[in-house]
Amino acid sequence: MHAVRDRGRSLDEVLAELDDLDDQRDRSLVRELCYGVLRTLPRQEALAGVLLHRPLKRADRDLEALILVGLYQLTDTRIPAHAAVAATVDAARTMGKTWAPALVNALLRRFQRERGRLLNPPGPAPEVRWLFPRWLLERLRTAWPQHWREIIAASNGRGPMTLRVNRTKTTRARYAQRLAGAGLTARPTQDTADGLTLERPVATTDLPGFADGLVSVQDAGAQLAAELLNAQPGERVLDACAAPGGKSAHILERAGGNPDLTALDIDPARLDQARLNLRRLSLSARIVQGDATAPNGAWARTRYHRILLDAPCSATGVIRRHPDIKWLRRDSDISALGDLQARMLDALWPLLVPGGTLLYATCSLLPAENEGQIQAFLGRRDDARTRSLEAVWGVAQPCGRQTLPREGGPDGFYYALLEKSG
Repeated sequence: MHAVRDRGRSLDEVLAELDDLDDQRDRSLVRELCYGVLRTLPRQEALAGVLLHRPLKRADRDLEALILVGLYQLTDTRIPAHAAVAATVDAARTMGKTWAPALVNALLRRFQRERGRLLNPPGPAPEVRWLFPRWLLERLRTAWPQHWREIIAASNGRGPMTLRVNRTKTTRARYAQRLAGAGLTARPTQDTADGLTLERPVATTDLPGFADGLVSVQDAGAQLAAELLNAQPGERVLDACAAPGGKSAHILERAGGNPDLTALDIDPARLDQARLNLRRLSLSARIVQGDATAPNGAWARTRYHRILLDAPCSATGVIRRHPDIKWLRRDSDISALGDLQARMLDALWPLLVPGGTLLYATCSLLPAENEGQIQAFLGRRDDARTRSLEAVWGVAQPCGRQTLPREGGPDGFYYALLEKSG
């Protein structure tokens, strides 16, 4: 928690470094506590602020992070209160601050005594009421005046575990039967051809045939990308910003593994993960490290029938899966991300053959990265037009469609299909 709050590191990156936790139950508990604190961070910080007689020094921010974890156990978990207090006090003893255990014990016990009053303050700040940073609240209210409350409620919840069946190896119906045989209940995912949504999340090791490539974990909204791109056997396809390879794999699965697909990404470590994912699924692609804003090399001399630009974005549509996004992103990031998205669109468009299509995708809810980005691009190019997306999912936009996070449904994704004139 200290690494995320005070050092700006992503939660997934920090959790991946916990090599000393061999017990899966311990790893699951650490993950639950960290995700939970970040989902409810303004509430826990407000409680800590009231309970502390004076703010802790900057050198003691690690102890404050521990206090937040202790409070979260008392406010939002079924961990017995006496166990939560005792474990948090024990943790304070490991921090080399002789005064810390007594402070933590007194603070958490005071919260137990005054719980009702502390959890219902008069006129809570918007951040505390909605558990969102104020700048993002304002942007969502402006962008989605009829939907922002539902968006925030879903984003503060937990997303469903949705699977994508590898149609080169099995069918959705057959794999659903295998799940049932393993005691797992799933339903066909609405608006996708290959999706199954589990009744309850499980570890991938509990999914039958996962190691053999029968299935992958992929949100329903993300599965729409390959369906919209609709690559055909024999076509040349570029998946820009491809790592860790989920959409590349789905493109290949839908076309029987036959498109000539180049998976491009600037991050070599994430490309290694893409290689592993494709190998598990028995799929192959040309994997290339490169910069989508500055095409160079053999991949840049090729002309493609279809391009998927899954652009870097604020990721505001997937906050329920990555709650640290709420606290790592800044309002000023949106303009910088918009510049990057525009440069990618301009750089990749010349690589598209006349008559070809480019699918622009983000996991953002903000119009500046989505509808506004596409309208600006169309204003710069007279050889580009949008193709209407005839679909029942999401919310229609003048250019493209947007899915909104909802309980049991997809994350927030934006898609616009651009066609190059002949």
